[in-house]
Amino acid sequence: MDGIPGLRFIGRVGSGLENIDTVHCAERGIAVLSAPEGNRDGVGEMAVAHLLVLLKQVCRANQQVRQGLWAREANRGHDLAGRTVGIIGYGHMGTAFAEKLQGFDVRILAHDKYRKGFGNDRIEEVGLATLQSECDVVSLHLPLTEETHHYVNAGFIERMLRPFWLLNTARGPVVDTAALLDGLDRRKVLGAGLDVLEFETPTLDGLDQQTHADVLSRLLAHEGVLLTPHVAGVTHEGKLRMATVLADKILKVIGTDHA
Repeated sequence: MDGIPGLRFIGRVGSGLENIDTVHCAERGIAVLSAPEGNRDGVGEMAVAHLLVLLKQVCRANQQVRQGLWAREANRGHDLAGRTVGIIGYGHMGTAFAEKLQGFDVRILAHDKYRKGFGNDRIEEVGLATLQSECDVVSLHLPLTEETHHYVNAGFIERMLRPFWLLNTARGPVVDTAALLDGLDRRKVLGAGLDVLEFETPTLDGLDQQTHADVLSRLLAHEGVLLTPHVAGVTHEGKLRMATVLADKILKVIGTDHA
């Protein structure tokens, strides 16, 4: 940035801003623009997909049938109806997930440390302690900051009153992977759907196979975990919407500059 004296704005075709020095941007008066409105549907839908796949044992059943096994009782799943789903982080992605859950006959609790007054007849706005004591499912929709790094750790898991399913479509380091695996082994965590991993490279385009290789190996071998390669918000429709949203925001900044 310091090498571009005339820099006026930085556009991020996505939602997370952890790879941009926003403090330095603010000091220099550089506008930082992102487009979470563009891929919110993709993220919300993927969170629902992960949840249903986990509850219904879809991946394991699919593999077994391909191997010639027809294990119906062993693959008896769970219904989502009647469950209590907790959403942590109620911004664009958290609200999208809540919208997609409509019609599943679930109770939805949402917690956001920095937002208030968003509760309605479909969403219960609660504190974290209430969410941890009443939820069967926890879905994370948090930005990655110093405050949210390892937000789900051994202490968080222990404070969950019920065994629960965990979903993370936000950022990998929000979850302490080693603690999650311990929770899965103890059946405190019933299953985890992870679209993002703690071991992604800074550019989010691959995995760091060297750092904490033992934990990564354990994660990849664990049958209680559903993994996808950071694609929740990567859809054909979302790509166009994010570009459109970002372009509109850039034009607004340019128009403000000329006003």
